[in-house]
Amino acid sequence: MLTLYYAAHTCALASHIALRDAGATFALQRIDFGITEQQSPAYLEINPKGRVPALVTPRGILTETPAMLAYIAQSFPEAALAPLDDPFAFAQLQSFNSYLCSTLHVAHAHRMRGHRWVDDPAAIAAMQRKVPQSVSACFDLIERDMLKGPWVMGESYTIADPYLFTLAQWLEADGVDPHRIPRVIAHRSRMAALPHVSAAIVAELAD
Repeated sequence: MLTLYYAAHTCALASHIALRDAGATFALQRIDFGITEQQSPAYLEINPKGRVPALVTPRGILTETPAMLAYIAQSFPEAALAPLDDPFAFAQLQSFNSYLCSTLHVAHAHRMRGHRWVDDPAAIAAMQRKVPQSVSACFDLIERDMLKGPWVMGESYTIADPYLFTLAQWLEADGVDPHRIPRVIAHRSRMAALPHVSAAIVAELAD
């Protein structure tokens, strides 16, 4: 049995969608950021990083979205969520997801989480002003060079698609002009129409 610890409106949605895509049996456990439950002793026992998502598996606990997505794809190969028989293609997929995790998501976090890097209010404000530029640059690169087709990797849907969809939901709030990235916006719309995506969103908002 798998248990996904999540909070609504976070990158946990990517793993949630992937679990549904895989046909996995899993439970959801919501972490309430409103009461800083992510810093509670009980949750820190699960994820000492104090963040979501975390995935409890029969072999232990996983954190970090790229690792969790790869685990889901490899644990449910019949769902064909990654090119598992092609080492280079799988590495390309991991490269894309790593970019979302290490660069795009970090740029986005500067809008609300500046305290992770600095304490000076003026410095935090300066980082926030930079977000439209830095996040736009990330999406420009994805639009121009990284999005290969109707799906991230081309003709086949993979674990990269729910991850890009999740981060693309925040781009307007980050100050990105959607008209400059029509392929990303089309991908977001294509994802939103999928039953597993809408079911995951409804479940997270209703829980």
